[in-house]
Amino acid sequence: MIEFHLPSLVAILVVTAVVSVALAPRVRTADGFYRGWSEGGQAPGVWTLTFSQVTTWIFARSLLNAGILGYFFGIAGALAYTVYYGSFLTGWLIVDQLRFRRGYPNIQTFFAQRFGRLGVSAYNILISLRLLTEVFANLLVVGIVFSAAGVLAENLAIMAVAVITLFYSMTGGLRASLRTDVLQMTLLTVLMVVLFGVMLMHPLFEVTALMTSSPDLRGPGWVLMIVAFLQVLSYPLHDPVMMDRGFVSDRDTTRRSFIHAFWISALLILMFGLMGVFAGLHREGGNDLLFTLQQLLGAPAMLLLAAALVLSAASTMDSVFSSVSKLTVVDMGVGGGTLHSGRWAMIGFAIAGLALVYWGTDDLYAAVAVSGTASLFLTPIILISIFANRQVARWSFVVNFVVAIGAAAFYFLENAGYLNVMGPLTGLEHTYSHLLVVTLVVLTIGMGAFLLGMGPRADD
Repeated sequence: MIEFHLPSLVAILVVTAVVSVALAPRVRTADGFYRGWSEGGQAPGVWTLTFSQVTTWIFARSLLNAGILGYFFGIAGALAYTVYYGSFLTGWLIVDQLRFRRGYPNIQTFFAQRFGRLGVSAYNILISLRLLTEVFANLLVVGIVFSAAGVLAENLAIMAVAVITLFYSMTGGLRASLRTDVLQMTLLTVLMVVLFGVMLMHPLFEVTALMTSSPDLRGPGWVLMIVAFLQVLSYPLHDPVMMDRGFVSDRDTTRRSFIHAFWISALLILMFGLMGVFAGLHREGGNDLLFTLQQLLGAPAMLLLAAALVLSAASTMDSVFSSVSKLTVVDMGVGGGTLHSGRWAMIGFAIAGLALVYWGTDDLYAAVAVSGTASLFLTPIILISIFANRQVARWSFVVNFVVAIGAAAFYFLENAGYLNVMGPLTGLEHTYSHLLVVTLVVLTIGMGAFLLGMGPRADD
């Protein structure tokens, strides 16, 4: 169990919360609440969008996942998780095709035109689950950080982060999220650089040891990297937080923000992954990542680490809430487009996320793997319907969607121990090898169905 000076952590977070609430504007227009525009109708600039993109993807769950993968699988695990951040580049290509080349106002309009009501419903279900898991997973990490201080402190911290981020998100929507993200990104970057510097100056730190920490090219970390490369095309399209930020500013601003977000976020997540590798090289017995880092870096560094995890959770939560309101009110047309309806949508997802914290799984990477597998149904759509701009039969979409969702459910049950099929069937033992097989099967069937159902070029 990690230890840190609780009053100091609480003080850091209280000051950050007060400043965030003070920065969050009281938005009264739909463009400000749902699109992040200023009261004068000005769209966000490059660095505001960039910092917002980075903080929404350097979330608490991602930091822990990167560290844990590096801890157990060496540099291959850290690199594998970093590959997912190539989603900013593939995400930009998708946004550029749909918004700037074809003129679609959002992703749902594209799905409605190509695949009808069924296509829109399938997409909305997928991204709704994605948003819900983000609320749950980030609150879960807050609980993990404060669990060292007891059950009461853990529950109070979870509720505090949920309520505070919900409060200022309800007042300012996406505009509030963008403004507070700049503050949170600055603080998070400082904390990460300091932590990484502490590791570099540690007497046990050796670059050679880190670089050779994954000697087996058939090891789980390298297998996971292949999975990440296969999923990195579809992953951004199932993340409404990223996609929403592709539809608020002009083409040049959007392009530059996605490119900057890629290299900054990839660098930050790799830094934390390498901290996990460093800890893994010096772990003893069955100690976990956070306990080992505490033994190596000391209590002051763990205070900074705890602050980084909670800050990243908060920075993601407000972005998720703003995307929830836009998805519900603007994209799904619920509530007549009012700000009041968007705020009720935020409350509903906050309650559902809290429920999952107390009655859901505590496996952080399982949520990534399952949602990533489900999102594979988007790969044929991106390649054939978006990039190649071809019409595709509705039955192809149905087959593709059913196979991907079924595979995601199958992998979850297999990974959770409810099924034992993959080992006897394939002869492979590790869960990431199973994930690779499932990924290849989904992509093969999905692409096959789309190629068989492919028609002429679409006239957008």
